[in-house]
Amino acid sequence: MPARVDGQDLAIWRAASGQTHVWGDRCPHRGMRLSRGFVRGETLACIYHGWQYGNDGGCTQIPAHPNLVPPKTICATTYACAEYSGVIWVALQTTTQVCRSFPGQAAVRSLAIKASAEKVMEYFSGADTGVVCVGGTNDIALALQPIDATHCTAHALASVSADRKEVSRWLESQRRSIELDLA
Repeated sequence: MPARVDGQDLAIWRAASGQTHVWGDRCPHRGMRLSRGFVRGETLACIYHGWQYGNDGGCTQIPAHPNLVPPKTICATTYACAEYSGVIWVALQTTTQVCRSFPGQAAVRSLAIKASAEKVMEYFSGADTGVVCVGGTNDIALALQPIDATHCTAHALASVSADRKEVSRWLESQRRSIELDLA
């Protein structure tokens, strides 16, 4: 699936083994979006010419040349990622920062907001961490993903016992309020 973080287009995919990958969303061969490709076991294949890339991003097969061993220099851009509480975290740069886990919470939904992640954090009086803990009866937390200077995505997590529809409706109302207040 496609994603965008800090202006960077990404392809997120899960191998048959369950391992999650986040790569730059361009095939090294002709620049086609890898997010339009398909997973074949432990590889991601580009939809354009079918070039296949392994877990490390290296090209493993070129269908037009089945006997050729692809050079090690043909690689998709890969990023470190981790999955906690149903949220996939990606590091676009090398970091020693540990991903945040949300014990007792599960991902509910994601929602695009026409406001920067910083503005959404200010709206909730949150710290500059990218995560806003709202609390309340559903114990809601929002993991904010910056898209660009004026947009972000809020990934809502809530108590595993929370009513998912109630949390979703609350998130929609907050989005409308944020966009109206910041317009």
